[in-house]
Amino acid sequence: MQDKDLRAYKDYHWIVADPKLLGGGLAIRGTRLSVALILECLSNGMTLNDIDESFDRSFPHEALPEVMKVASELANTIHVAA
Repeated sequence: MQDKDLRAYKDYHWIVADPKLLGGGLAIRGTRLSVALILECLSNGMTLNDIDESFDRSFPHEALPEVMKVASELANTIHVAA
């Protein structure tokens, strides 16, 4: 599958969602890194340099604002716990 074939999530450039990539979860275009993984790394105190070292510099730093925007959108959704 070529990068150009991936479906953008909403109107994002860097965030994609495709059933053939990471089970359809939100991913970073051009990588096999999920949005959730990057958010988990950041929440555990990793810096962008730490992420670069951990994932062979495959995370494009330009994607960070979109990753944070997705997190903000998801935090604003209402989830009812049973």
